[in-house]
Amino acid sequence: MTAPTLDRRAFLAGSALAGALALTGCPRSGSDKTPAAAPIEPPADLSDWTKVRAQFVLDPKLAHFAAFVLAAHPAPVRAAIARWRDKLDANAATVVREESTHDDDVRAAAARYLGVAADEIALTDSTTMGLGLTYNGLRLRPGDHVLTSTHDFLSTHEALRLAAERTGAEVERVPLYDDPAAASADEIVSRVRAAVRPATRVAALTWVHSSTGVKLPIRKIAESLREVNSGRAPEDRVLLCVDAVHGLGAEGAGPSELGCDAFISGTHKWLFGPRGTGLVWIRRDAWAAFTPIIPTFTGPSAGAWLTGRPAPFVFGLDATPGGYKAFEHRWAVADAFTFHLMIGKDRVAARTRELATRLKDGLVALDHVRLVTPRDPALSAGIVCLEVAGYEPAEVVTALREDHGIVASVTPYREPYVRLGTSIVTTPEQVDAATRALADLR
Repeated sequence: MTAPTLDRRAFLAGSALAGALALTGCPRSGSDKTPAAAPIEPPADLSDWTKVRAQFVLDPKLAHFAAFVLAAHPAPVRAAIARWRDKLDANAATVVREESTHDDDVRAAAARYLGVAADEIALTDSTTMGLGLTYNGLRLRPGDHVLTSTHDFLSTHEALRLAAERTGAEVERVPLYDDPAAASADEIVSRVRAAVRPATRVAALTWVHSSTGVKLPIRKIAESLREVNSGRAPEDRVLLCVDAVHGLGAEGAGPSELGCDAFISGTHKWLFGPRGTGLVWIRRDAWAAFTPIIPTFTGPSAGAWLTGRPAPFVFGLDATPGGYKAFEHRWAVADAFTFHLMIGKDRVAARTRELATRLKDGLVALDHVRLVTPRDPALSAGIVCLEVAGYEPAEVVTALREDHGIVASVTPYREPYVRLGTSIVTTPEQVDAATRALADLR
C-alpha cells in the first residue's frame, strides 16, 4: 500500500521539486526536518459518557442538538490545533517543508478509522469541496447518465449540474421514497435499480439525508449495482459515489462495509473534527475513471511542470488540492480520528442510535407532532426530523432555544422540517427534556 507514496517521494527527491515545492528557498536537510507530530493522547478513561462530554466546552446551559452542523472541538483536537498553530507561528517555513509527511499522518489515521489504504484518501476542506472534486473529476462522456435523488443537498445537485454542463452528461433526480417515515430498504433499492439505464455511469447518493434523516441501505444498493455491473465492460460500469457526511462519526461502517466506490465527507460534523477539513476516498480499481481538477504540489502536475516527467498516479496525493491551507486544522484531523477510536466506533454508533430511538419513541406519543424520520434504526442515524402542527419549523426552533435552552435547527430545503441531532454530546435527560418541550407546543 505504501510503495506508491515512497516512489513519489523518491521522484521528488531526485528532482528540482524537492527544493522548489518546499517554498522556502532553502535546501532540504535532515537537521531542518520537523518531526512528524504524534497524535495527542486523549484521556485514558472515556468509558463514561459524562467523561466524553467533559472533553467539550459547549455552553452547559444549553442542550446541543445541532452540534453536528459545524462541530465543536473536543479537548484533544483543540490541543492539537493549538500545538500546530504554535509551531507554524514560531517557524512556518520549516514546518511546511514537511507538509507531505504531516498529510500522510492524517491519511494514516483516517485509513485506520475507515479500514482502507492510506493512499486511497485525498484531503479536502469540506464535503462540498470533495463532491465538487469527485463529480467534476469523473471522466464522463456526452450522453452518459448520472443518477441521483431528489432528496440530496445543494452540494451534490450543483456539483453534478456543473459536471453535466462541462461534459454533456445527463443528470436525473429520482425520489427514493414518498413518505420518509414509511420508507423501506426494499423500496429504496428497487427505485435505484429501476432508474439505472444502459448509459448510467454514476449513482450519486447520500448515506444519511439531512433533509429527512433517512439512512439509505447503501450496502444493499451496492449489491444491486454489482449485479448490473457484472455484465458490463469496466469503462461502462456504474460507480456508486456516497456523500457520507452525516454517517461518518455517527455510524460505525466504513467504505468496505458499505461497498461503495467513492466515499466523500467533511470531518467537522459528527466526527467533531477540526472545522474546515474533509476527505475523499476512492476505491483503487476506480482510479482510472477519475482525473484531478486542481493542481497538487506533490503530484504529476508539479512534476510535469518542472521536469516533464510525471510520476505514477496515486489518488490520495494527486486528488489533494495544492496550495496553502489552514494546516493547524488539517493536521489535527488525525487527533479527531484517534479520539473516536479511543471511544470506540461501534460504541459511538450505538450511543447515537440509542438516543435517537429514545427521542423518536417520545415524539410518536405526541399527537400534534409528526415524526418525519423512520423509527427503524436500520433506516436512520442521528438526525431526527419532525413537524409540529400549527407551527413553522423556524418558530419551533426559536421556541426551543428561547424557552427551553434546546438548540435545534431547520433543514435547509424547500420543504423545511425541525431537525434535532443526537450525538456524543447529548444525554438521555436532554432527550427527554426535548420531548417535554415539544409537548408544550400546542
